[in-house]
Amino acid sequence: MKAISGTNLEQAKSHNRRVVIELIRTHGSLSRAAIARMTALTPQTVSNIVEELERSHLLVAAEAQKLARGQPIIPYSINPAGAYSIGLELGRRRASGVLTDLSGAVCARIERQVEHPDPQQAMPVLQSIVEHLKQAFAFDQQRLLGVGIALPGRYAEGGTTSLSPQSLPGWQGFPVGPELEQRLNAPVLVENDATAAAIGERLHGVARGLASFVYLFLAGGGGIGAGMFLDGHLYKGSRNNAGEIGHIIVEPHGRLCSCGKRGCLDRYVSPSVAYDFMGIADTEGLSPDALDALIDRGSDGLDAWLDQAVQPLRQTVDFLELAFDPETIVLGGSLPTSLMRRLAERLEPLHDPIDPGRQRTVPRVMIGMTGKDTAILGAAALPIFSETNPRFDVLQKPVG
Repeated sequence: MKAISGTNLEQAKSHNRRVVIELIRTHGSLSRAAIARMTALTPQTVSNIVEELERSHLLVAAEAQKLARGQPIIPYSINPAGAYSIGLELGRRRASGVLTDLSGAVCARIERQVEHPDPQQAMPVLQSIVEHLKQAFAFDQQRLLGVGIALPGRYAEGGTTSLSPQSLPGWQGFPVGPELEQRLNAPVLVENDATAAAIGERLHGVARGLASFVYLFLAGGGGIGAGMFLDGHLYKGSRNNAGEIGHIIVEPHGRLCSCGKRGCLDRYVSPSVAYDFMGIADTEGLSPDALDALIDRGSDGLDAWLDQAVQPLRQTVDFLELAFDPETIVLGGSLPTSLMRRLAERLEPLHDPIDPGRQRTVPRVMIGMTGKDTAILGAAALPIFSETNPRFDVLQKPVG
């Protein structure tokens, strides 16, 4: 049993700093008085934090606003140019990188072909992408928070792959994070694509400001994963493997899955199954516009996939609502937006909620970031999230 520990006051300043950043990020421009009122911090503490964040260029002050009574107030907002982040993504044939500012806007983008995406071939390419991104956009490189990389699969502590993704053989046990940090001389955060996309959605997408949501990530070339925020905290499970939602059984004795079970959600709803139904063998060889055009034309195969996918997905939404009571379920991933919308439209009517009389402020199901940039933008969000998200665990004293 894990010991319960007390408050570590030495870390309180770091936590309060993150709380202020998160508050301004979710609510927009705020004065010091408003921040103090909303956080229950003392005015002096808020002033110290705001001044430090302004010196660090993370906050920027607007012109003073005159009030009918009292002193003018100065609103503070997040400074997009205050910090930058790099996101990396590795696919079966290419490696990609983006440089984003603190608001998530893409400042530069680079893609490279990778014939054999094993560590020996891919790591130098990823290193080259980062170096070229730094040169492609003029910014103070002291403001680079770090590098995030999103890969399909599960990961052990320290950015070491614990399960080799089927689409990327050769990565079993490879220390992705430490190896990239050594090459880049910069902090590197490694995360599975579903969790990275959920973080990106919370920072910059439809889940901004939501405390509890489940992000269902439909990977264009693979299966289904989930990223979860519960009461404002990213939930990863006791062994960092929470969210393997694609392998819940939705059809007993159903289709054989790669995991060895039968009837898994992946075998009915994943994009790879959709493309099989539509007779599309190579989605990586198609541009996003070409793929959207195929979907918009429709086909018997597309309708057949939707017909057999909707009930398993409806069942999954019901399970997630009952298990976690989220504010919403977000559908996202690298599945084309047009295909995601068709799937979402077919979900209605959902199963009756457990509290049908409750007033809702957000829909039960929402469409989040979709398209080929979803995972890589999530990867770029990792260093920003690490730097700015409130972490209650830092308040605890080490036990041992």
